[in-house]
Amino acid sequence: MIKIITTLALLFCTSLFSQSQYEKGMAEAIKLWGENKNTEASAVFERIASAEKENWLPNYYVALVNATAAFQTKDKQIINSLLTKAQTALDIETAKDANNVELMVVQCMIHTAWIVYDPMTNGMKLSPVVNGIYTKASFLSPNNPRVMFGKAEFEIGGAKYFGTDTKPLCAQIEKSIELFANFKPESPFHPTWGLERAQQALKECK
Repeated sequence: MIKIITTLALLFCTSLFSQSQYEKGMAEAIKLWGENKNTEASAVFERIASAEKENWLPNYYVALVNATAAFQTKDKQIINSLLTKAQTALDIETAKDANNVELMVVQCMIHTAWIVYDPMTNGMKLSPVVNGIYTKASFLSPNNPRVMFGKAEFEIGGAKYFGTDTKPLCAQIEKSIELFANFKPESPFHPTWGLERAQQALKECK
């Protein structure tokens, strides 16, 4: 997860001259996130979201920052707070566009964090939900690298638990890396993260 932050920080920590207030705010928030100032970054993204109500990206990052942070702590009270904030922000944008696959990927991250938080309670309940979301996202955007990688990574976790073969899933991770190489974001602030995580996951496969 730290690699997501590092990659985004490198992409957006550039000069703020000649940028709009939106661009300055987004760059500032991502810089804060890159400095591991999750609370501050989330607050800036929230302020941008309140001003840019037609733009899904600020709330997307509120959800992504908080969902990512939830994997970095074992404090159940903090995890609960982070995932609640992430879900609230994501729900706002999902209500506007239920077929946005980038939102779906973060939704799967939130559910996965809940599974990690309490596998006995949430595993059986949420695993089918995550699989269903990834299946839908794969249908809507088969060449999105985060969708392909996220789906394979989640399924590998289940395969290891049940002792089934992970080779076909590792092949999907390898394919997702090829997709990352050709992926072109719509703007400097659209999601681009995931390549380093996929590369690390492929190493673990081998």
